[in-house]
Amino acid sequence: MNYLAHLYLAQPTADSHFGNLLGDFGGRRYSAQLPNTVKNGLENHYLVDRFTDSHPLVKEAKQYFSPARKRFASVAIDVAFDHFLIQHWQRFNDQPLAEFKQHSYGLLNARQAMMPSRMQQVVTSMTNNDWFKEYETLDGIGLALDNIAKRIRFANNFAGAAEDIARHYQQLDAVFLTFFPELVEHVKQMGVEK
Repeated sequence: MNYLAHLYLAQPTADSHFGNLLGDFGGRRYSAQLPNTVKNGLENHYLVDRFTDSHPLVKEAKQYFSPARKRFASVAIDVAFDHFLIQHWQRFNDQPLAEFKQHSYGLLNARQAMMPSRMQQVVTSMTNNDWFKEYETLDGIGLALDNIAKRIRFANNFAGAAEDIARHYQQLDAVFLTFFPELVEHVKQMGVEK
């Protein structure tokens, strides 16, 4: 899952939000000196990623990406799922998305000083530029995916992944709507952050 889904599945605290994103920025390498509340958030991040990566529907969804992009299909699916979470926000949360984002951004900013430098840069850009606003549209997720493609340290064919998402939009949306409630239930049952 990508950033929005990880924040959605976090507890509404600064430590949880920090921990639930830390997994994308070196995770356990930085966790030794952190409070248990942050470590629990980090473990929740890994729980979400393991469930997502091993889920049959997510594995099957990789077929919707061209052979040239299949190597990075899981990255594209993660970003697409943030888009679908936004599209279906009211199914999963009574709080308006705008309020959720502002609250989450505030919680993340409260832990900036504890974050690894790369995470600080990303969180600053995310909160100042409201990345999740971009994820509302197919063009926005296309831009996000193309930016990811530029950061990959070797030649790749990942740019243009939004074309595959657009081509199979309905199928990917249906996968999300079946998969995401299962993920929410799994996180609830495992209770890593209780």
